[in-house]
Amino acid sequence: MIIDREKFLNEERPLWRELEALMDALDADVSRTLSLEEAQRFHYLYRRASADLSKISTFAAEPKIHTYLESLLARAYSEIHETRRQPQRVQILNWILRTFPRTFRRHAAPFYLSTIITLVGCVFGACVILFDYDSKTILMPFPHLAGDPSDRVAWEEAAEEDRMEGRKTSFSAMLWVNNTRVSITALAFGMTFGVGTVILLFFNGVILGAVSLDYILAGESTFLMGWLLPHGAIEIPAILIAGQAGLVLGGALIGFGTTESMRTRLRSVSKDLVTLIFAVAIMLVWAGIIEAFFSQYHEPYLPYSVKIGFGVTELVVLCVYLARSGRRGDDARKPNAIAEADAHA
Repeated sequence: MIIDREKFLNEERPLWRELEALMDALDADVSRTLSLEEAQRFHYLYRRASADLSKISTFAAEPKIHTYLESLLARAYSEIHETRRQPQRVQILNWILRTFPRTFRRHAAPFYLSTIITLVGCVFGACVILFDYDSKTILMPFPHLAGDPSDRVAWEEAAEEDRMEGRKTSFSAMLWVNNTRVSITALAFGMTFGVGTVILLFFNGVILGAVSLDYILAGESTFLMGWLLPHGAIEIPAILIAGQAGLVLGGALIGFGTTESMRTRLRSVSKDLVTLIFAVAIMLVWAGIIEAFFSQYHEPYLPYSVKIGFGVTELVVLCVYLARSGRRGDDARKPNAIAEADAHA
């Protein structure tokens, strides 16, 4: 094989240096991960350097270049097959910014179904209050919701002392435990092929619709939004995501439209279920803190405009996070990335 030595070295040296610089950057920051484009470029440079090593072997007078390429390819091989673990801090950040939102979007259809079921329950609960107000005492889950909404608002706004003093933490913990129990139940009911999850979501919707319409009819819409939005902007989506997980589990058990075994189907969604329910637990911790330390305080302590604005901000941030976080290099991933890199090589 006849090769123009000078032309060959002038063309290939910049590529070798690029590969070396990329590996130096990876060594300098152990938490760094390659984007899809960087991984493709790394693969291309590695294959090209491997081919160059074969060609350089024909130059008997170039032992230093031969040794340099062998060392370079050995480093590249080590990077490709690296098994060291990333720092725990980086793993947690990666889970928050990428793993959870990507998992959520991967199962978007069950989330939409969870939302629709809950909304249907809301409409049903509102209709019950509208056409059979006496059934309110049966629907309301807590005694303080069974009375007249205006009386409760007047009582809350007339408070001259902090009724939550000395019990904020215990109240927050109680809320977290109760809501987490409901969420885990929504997931576990997926074992009933999703039927139990549907019933639970519908029932939660009935309560939410009944309470909301009761306060609206009493002319207490502002109080309702100021009371529910700060914690509900996170708590309600958390319950919907728990329902999403239960529907994913139910769908895996049913296996509609697939020939895979039930064991294979369950194994394929197991990690996603853990991710979803763990995220729900984190969201409910935040919602419990906000409900105990913020939502329970009304005018004149806290203006309703501040509380409503805070809740709306939470909801907007959550929607943007779930819709956009972690999209780069994943949701828009091109198929057959390695094959594409091979084509460039």
